[in-house]
Amino acid sequence: MIKYFKESYNELVNKVTWPTFAQLQSSTVVVMVASLVFALVVLAMDLTFENLMAAIYKTLGNLGR
Repeated sequence: MIKYFKESYNELVNKVTWPTFAQLQSSTVVVMVASLVFALVVLAMDLTFENLMAAIYKTLGNLGR
């Protein structure tokens, strides 16, 4: 178990390349923009289906009269 921790520490310190602060900021902005775009697409789909279903129910409701 101790050997595992030593090797893990060695790998994290000597072999892993960590992003710079600028790279980290850039990646964060990309993720935020992608999340916003995805949320807007889901909102548009939700509103479209809501209106479509309301129109269908209204049409079907009027057929019975």
